Amino acid sequence: MIHIKYKIVPHAEGWAYKLGDVFSETFPSHDAALRAARDAAARQAVGGATQVISYEDKKGQWHEEIAPGGDRPDVDVVDKAN
Repeated sequence: MIHIKYKIVPHAEGWAYKLGDVFSETFPSHDAALRAARDAAARQAVGGATQVISYEDKKGQWHEEIAPGGDRPDVDVVDKAN
């Protein structure tokens, strides 16, 4: 199972949540960023239909895969500010 962590961090004169090196939009308060991260984490748990997906890799090669709709990650929200 895949495990992902959203981290609450100061960002651009406000707060954001971060996954890896990617920041969310900037929120005016810590609490707003925390609510948004919890909302994003909850959406990760929602399954969907199994679908065929296509994507291009860094070398310009196209790939097709079957993405199972019930294959959902385990998600945590990490808030070291509190």
